[in-house]
Amino acid sequence: MTALVEVVRSGFVESVHHGSLVVTAPDGTVRAAVGDVAEPVYPRSSNKPLQALGMLQAGLDVADDDLALVCASHNGEPEHVERALTLLEKAGLDEDALHCPPDTPRGKPAAERRRAAMNCSGKHAGMLSTCVTAGWPTATYTDPQHPLQSTIAETVSEVTGEPIAWTGVDGCGAPLLAYSLTGLARAFGRLVTAESGDRRRVAGAMRAYPWLVAGTGREDTVLMDAVPGLLMKGGAEGVHAFTLADGTAVALKIADGNARAREPILVEALRLLGETPTGEAVDRMAVGAGVVTGADRDVGSLRVTAALADALR
Repeated sequence: MTALVEVVRSGFVESVHHGSLVVTAPDGTVRAAVGDVAEPVYPRSSNKPLQALGMLQAGLDVADDDLALVCASHNGEPEHVERALTLLEKAGLDEDALHCPPDTPRGKPAAERRRAAMNCSGKHAGMLSTCVTAGWPTATYTDPQHPLQSTIAETVSEVTGEPIAWTGVDGCGAPLLAYSLTGLARAFGRLVTAESGDRRRVAGAMRAYPWLVAGTGREDTVLMDAVPGLLMKGGAEGVHAFTLADGTAVALKIADGNARAREPILVEALRLLGETPTGEAVDRMAVGAGVVTGADRDVGSLRVTAALADALR
């Protein structure tokens, strides 16, 4: 692992986040890399666009706005919840069919806990809808041996160009597939460079409806709104992936899993790759505003290391 981000308090480096990052060219070749980008990692929710691709190939039939929700790690805002419930209703199911755990909307710990508010409810509703369309059992849809999950695994392996190295259980209860950061970046690039078909549909849906992919104030929504053609999806434990409109793609993993290190990397990587996202929210991401505080005021910032900046140039 390589030092990627420094936490600076009052001009003094207090902490360092290590990790790995890869940049792939539109043809999938590795353009730059820091750290180990060939070893398998759990991509967590960065895998959702690829899981959605598998659902489409298994017969999922939804409009593009609902497809964006299937790819989402949403805030559980009212429209997110209602869309998930409507997807289930169209499939003849209700909230009890979801296997994801009950949760509260993001930032509202005192709110009602329910499965449809969990950030992965769109993905799970999509999985159930796919099963109904394909005539597969719904009660066991999260079993790794279920035909839906087998189809998803085959699709992920095809689009990453790698075998699945390990299958675990994600926080939402669905199967979690391990493969390399290089495979993740290549897969994102292949979604946007596809001229047509299901790959193009996934990329198009997410880019057309960035708010549904995450929600108010979230990095994926803010940055996709700020950069035309950008496709981006984050995951737990410090994973993130994005691709520019031309297929140049980036995937990263923070070794300690701390999400606070991701935003400065995302903004700096975009800028060093020739994009210029602007706006107050973007500027706050670039320095980790609100992370290094003293007496309720900013007394420092997060910054990418020189080694990372040099690799991205």
